[in-house]
Amino acid sequence: MGVANLSESQVSRIAGDLDALVEAWRTRPLEAGPYPLLWIDALSVKVREGGRIVNTSVLVATAVNADGRREILGCELGSAEDGAVWTQFLRGLVARGLHGVRLVTSDAHGGITEAIAAVLDGAAWQRCRTHFMRRSRCARGRRRRRILMAQHPRAVV
Repeated sequence: MGVANLSESQVSRIAGDLDALVEAWRTRPLEAGPYPLLWIDALSVKVREGGRIVNTSVLVATAVNADGRREILGCELGSAEDGAVWTQFLRGLVARGLHGVRLVTSDAHGGITEAIAAVLDGAAWQRCRTHFMRRSRCARGRRRRRILMAQHPRAVV
């Protein structure tokens, strides 16, 4: 792919250009609203901070826009999956133009429902089916898990 011939300064310049593009995308106005359906989730990832590898969360919001198309509205690093982080993330989306949300789907981490109620006035909340099925497998024994998988083959159990 030709990356073996890149110098450190070329890599730094390319990374700097990418940083500018990503920041422009992350801060763009959300003009395709209203966004009646919103999905929010967090991914746990390891990142390098100050020479150390630490766990952090990447908050992601995906919505259906006025044209009926899915659109990734934003992603942001968060120190934890608590109410304050979710509230800040959702307020940032609203400040950029998120409006018209009628239903939010997410997992049931503490603080998410409170953040939704505080920021997205009038929006209903629903637990994500995939997250529900994953949690239900924890309460089941191995034999019951096989039965559940046979009944719901597309479920992640």
